[in-house]
Amino acid sequence: MHMKRNILIIAFGLLLVHGTGFAQSIPQSQVPSLMLNNFKQSFPRAYDVEWEIKNNEYNVEFETKGSKDHEVWYDNSGKLLKHKEDIAKRKLPAAIQATIKTDFSGYRVDGVKKITTGTTVQFSVELKSFKEEWKVFFDEKGKVLKQYPD
Repeated sequence: MHMKRNILIIAFGLLLVHGTGFAQSIPQSQVPSLMLNNFKQSFPRAYDVEWEIKNNEYNVEFETKGSKDHEVWYDNSGKLLKHKEDIAKRKLPAAIQATIKTDFSGYRVDGVKKITTGTTVQFSVELKSFKEEWKVFFDEKGKVLKQYPD
């Protein structure tokens, strides 16, 4: 009985690992030249650049002036798929600031990311109070798209 259970646990564990996929760090020299050129053109002041490949997408994390963290995804053809960047709280659209003031009174903004996927822009905001922490996603007009405890 124990043997069957152990085999089942191992099989399930392998399924979980396989399903999540592995991110593999790669040196910049292994990044396709078209993609690298697109990256350097879009982010000429990037430093502390780290490349990974996962599920046929290239992921690059880097910083820019003012210690702004960025994360960008490219497809195999070098097309930019998604860009996630840290932004200052004051750069949140006024509509989002108004929603936070009315719907999340008593919470402080602890971190903000702007997420651009194609032409769609969302904002991920970490909100904290003395008792709770939430991660809330907003559209540009201040509408809450989703939220969950952080």
